[in-house]
Amino acid sequence: MMLGFTVAFVLNAYLSHWRDFPGASAIFSQGPNALSAIQAALTAGLMLIGALYVLRSRTRSLRDDSRRISDMNAFFIRAAFWSVVLVGLADTVISFLRVEGMLEGVFGSDLSSALGRSNFRGTYVHIPLILASIAVAWFVRSLGFYWLALLVVVAELLIVIGRFIFSYEQAFMADLVRFWYAALFLFASAYTLLEEGHVRVDVFYTGLSARTKGLLNASGTLLFGIPLCWVILVIGAGTKQSIIVSPLLSFEVTQAGFGMYVKYLMAGFLAVFAISMLVQFISYLLDAVADVRGDPGGREHESHANA
Repeated sequence: MMLGFTVAFVLNAYLSHWRDFPGASAIFSQGPNALSAIQAALTAGLMLIGALYVLRSRTRSLRDDSRRISDMNAFFIRAAFWSVVLVGLADTVISFLRVEGMLEGVFGSDLSSALGRSNFRGTYVHIPLILASIAVAWFVRSLGFYWLALLVVVAELLIVIGRFIFSYEQAFMADLVRFWYAALFLFASAYTLLEEGHVRVDVFYTGLSARTKGLLNASGTLLFGIPLCWVILVIGAGTKQSIIVSPLLSFEVTQAGFGMYVKYLMAGFLAVFAISMLVQFISYLLDAVADVRGDPGGREHESHANA
């Protein structure tokens, strides 16, 4: 039901901020309204689908559901990874041609002028590449954070070589490093949670039983993890002036003269971070409850079996 509510929240945010729907809550504050009723029905319907799934799959274990949710989240993160790679490379090429005065010779005067506008570049270059990234993520099943880290290093190395050997540096070069660097840390957080890679103060945790660990993990997820993600989403996407929605609506760019046109996407990274962490926390919660119940297949059980 939490997954359904999350999807409904994202869809309703799009309908409210991009399509000027009144919002699901307007049905209570403004009286009956067809558009707000649609949004309210969307929320209730998606949560009902979650409840029906649970009722129809009672024989499926919590760990199976946890793995299924985690795999779904991995696909979402893969799509985000390929999006920043393809958009970063394409926008760098366009920015390079533009700053060097070659854009008009390659694309013509009308198209080169349009590519100088952030809303045009975002709509007709970035969004198609993001859609293509979803298709790539479907067929390429590996997570590419190691490659993204390498790309950050290569992009920074090109800045160093250009500055100190060729005395050449442009704003888009630093923008590319920040674009990939931010994606690396924000997108990899959910994967790090999956692999138990986040820093944990385990002075006492290591020696606890699997059931106690499950209780602590479940409690921490419910009290801190999931609420933190919702704080980011509600504050960041609650209104059109919110810190996530406002840059996306206006295709916000940096003030640097010929930098990349991706600043608005970096605001969207916060939404990707919050959603991916929220979904992973839900998966983590199911696994923790399975530990509390003593279900087989947990990390502790596997480690003893391997031993």
